[in-house]
Amino acid sequence: MLTNELEQYLNGLLKPQKIKDFTPNGLQVQGSEQVKKIITGVTASKALIDRAISEKANAIVVHHGYFWKNESYVIRGMKHDRIKALLLNDINLFAYHLPLDIHPTLGNNAQLAKLFNIEDVSPLELGNEFSVAMKGEFKHECSGVQLTQKINSTLERECLHIAPPSNKPIKTIAWCSGGGQGYIELAAEQGIDAFLTGEVSEQTTHIAHEMDIHFFAAGHHATERYGIKALGEHLAKEHGLEVLFIDIDNPV
Repeated sequence: MLTNELEQYLNGLLKPQKIKDFTPNGLQVQGSEQVKKIITGVTASKALIDRAISEKANAIVVHHGYFWKNESYVIRGMKHDRIKALLLNDINLFAYHLPLDIHPTLGNNAQLAKLFNIEDVSPLELGNEFSVAMKGEFKHECSGVQLTQKINSTLERECLHIAPPSNKPIKTIAWCSGGGQGYIELAAEQGIDAFLTGEVSEQTTHIAHEMDIHFFAAGHHATERYGIKALGEHLAKEHGLEVLFIDIDNPV
């Protein structure tokens, strides 16, 4: 598949032009004109690039790429080493951040809903069809302890659970993959029982206690593995490309 054809397909599928982001989405570093083998992963770290080189891949597709807002323009040190490795080995780097979080079937949030059997999924941000956070409900109530155990076993992480004083049963849940802890207040204001995300902040504990909502932090990386993996599987199925998902472990 030609690189520009892959770029056009990914942009048509993920529609990055529809949402304002903190980083450019699409082809970030140009490589070979043709793509036969793709490596997918959460972050375009040097470890992932090295694996792509060893696998003789023509392209890397990730959730976390480069050139973030307020990032230094200077290409030196770690950034130099990463970009140099891509250029020397003629590897294309594609990155899709928020467009991959919110995609209705392949996105990180959609994949989390699928993993946890969440039903009646809808945007948490009312009136925003591109809401980064979502809400839904479980078929049956569960306790905070039971949901903690489910998260731990499903995501293979020891999640942080902050229970409210009521320790109420959980039927409704809101979630946002990655660093979405700022949405907990919006979830609590809508009377939702629990909120799941990747990261936690100091004030999150007080919000959970004072607004009567369970909070779960299961790791930024662990909550964002599944969108990029699903995207790679989609590319392999639809276009017959060789795609390999590499999970560079990250405890955060």
